[in-house]
Amino acid sequence: MNLQSVPIEWYLSLSAVLFTIGVIGVVTRRNAIIIFMSIELMLNAVNLTFVSFAQFLGDSAGQMFVFFVMAVAAAEAAVGLAIVLALFRNKQTVYVDQVNVMKW
Repeated sequence: MNLQSVPIEWYLSLSAVLFTIGVIGVVTRRNAIIIFMSIELMLNAVNLTFVSFAQFLGDSAGQMFVFFVMAVAAAEAAVGLAIVLALFRNKQTVYVDQVNVMKW
C-alpha cells in the first residue's frame, strides 16, 4: 500500500491522537517508567508527523530529523532507565511523588 493512497490528514490525526495519549500519560501518571514510556510515545508521534510530511512534500529532510529524534529517544531511554534504577535503589520506589531527592 502506497503512502499516497492514504490522505495525509489520517496520518496527522493518528499522530495527534498518539501525542495526546502521551501527554495524558505524562500528566496523570506518577510511575516514572510509565512517564518515560509516554515521552517515547510523544516522540514517536512527532516522528510519524515528520515522515508523513517528508513523503507528502517529496523531501527527505523530515526523515533525517527522524533519525535525530530516534537518537535522542535512545539516549533518553538509557539515561532515564539509569536514573530510575538509581532512584529505586535509594528510595525503593519508582513513583515520582514519593521521591524527594531534590529537597535540601
